[in-house]
Amino acid sequence: MISVETMPSKTKLLPLNTAVGTVKKWKLQGKKVVFTNGCFDILHAGHVRYLEKAKASGDILVVGVNSDASVKRLKGNNRPIAPEIDRCTVLAGLEAVDAAVVFDDDTPARIIEKLLPDILVKGADWPIDKIVGAETVLEHGGEVKTVELLEGRSTTSIIERIMEVYCKER
Repeated sequence: MISVETMPSKTKLLPLNTAVGTVKKWKLQGKKVVFTNGCFDILHAGHVRYLEKAKASGDILVVGVNSDASVKRLKGNNRPIAPEIDRCTVLAGLEAVDAAVVFDDDTPARIIEKLLPDILVKGADWPIDKIVGAETVLEHGGEVKTVELLEGRSTTSIIERIMEVYCKER
C-alpha cells in the first residue's frame, strides 16, 4: 500500500527554504526556472492549460500557492473551498508542475525575491507593469511573460454553477 508520504507528488511540495536551494541547484544545471502563482482553488481545465503554457516557457515550473489564510483575505470568508494541502497535492500531481510552494502573503513578492526565477508568468489578463514581482525578475536579467487564458473557465463560475444546480428551491 502506498502512503501519502511516499507518493511522487509529495516530493514536489517544498517549504520555501528548501525551494530556494532547489531552484539554485536547477539553475546551476542550466535549467530555465519558470515561476507562477495563484490560489488554484477547485482546479479546472483553465488552470491546467495555463500551467502547461507556463511550463513551456522554460524547463522547470515552480508554482507559488496562496495559503488558506491568504486566499481568505483575498477572496472572502467562504474561500478557499479546498484546503492548501489538497490544492498543493493536486497541483503537484500535474506533469507540468515541478514544485509547489505555499506562501502566506497576499502577494508573491517575497517568494519571487527569494527564488529569483528566470521567467515569471501570469495570465494575459494582467498587464506586465501590474504583475507583482515583474520588476524584481527584470532587474535580475529575467523575463516576464503572459499567457492567454482558457475563456469561460474560472473557479467562480464553477462555484456559481454548483450553486445554481444544487441550491435550487426544492
